[in-house]
Amino acid sequence: MDFLLQIITNRILVVGVVSWFLAQVFKCISNLILTKKFSIERLFGDGGMPSGHSATVVSVAVATGLYEGFDSAVFAVAMIVAIVVMHDAMNVRYQAGKQAELLNVMADMFEKVTGADLPNEEKLKELLGHTPLQVAAGCLLGVATAIIMYLVF
Repeated sequence: MDFLLQIITNRILVVGVVSWFLAQVFKCISNLILTKKFSIERLFGDGGMPSGHSATVVSVAVATGLYEGFDSAVFAVAMIVAIVVMHDAMNVRYQAGKQAELLNVMADMFEKVTGADLPNEEKLKELLGHTPLQVAAGCLLGVATAIIMYLVF
C-alpha cells in the first residue's frame, strides 16, 4: 500500500491532475457561456477552450523544473513531451476533427440523396483537437497551476 501513498503524494503528478481538472471545469464553463447549455460531456471530452492536454503537460513540465531543476534530464524529457503533445493537439488532432466534420456532412448528404442508410449510424467525433488560442490558454493555465501549487505546498 506504500505505493498508493507515493502516488497520491507525488507533487508533480498531483499538479498535472489538478491542472487537467481545472482545464476541464473551465471548458464546461466556456461551453455553457457559448451555448447557454450545460454539457457534462465537456468535463471529460476532448477539444475546446482551454486545452486540457496543454494544461496537463505544461504543468507537469513546469512542476518538474521547479522541483527537480530546470537543468535536469527529467525536465528536458517533460518539456519535449509537452511540445510534442501541444503540436499534435493543434495540428494532427485538429485536422482529424475537421475531416470528421466534413465526412459527417458528406454522409448526411449521401443518405438524403440516395435514401440509403450508411452502415455506421454513429456520427464521427468532430471535437478532437485545439486551435492555437486554446493551446495557448491551456499552456498558461498549466504554468499558473504549477507555480501556484509549488508556492502553496
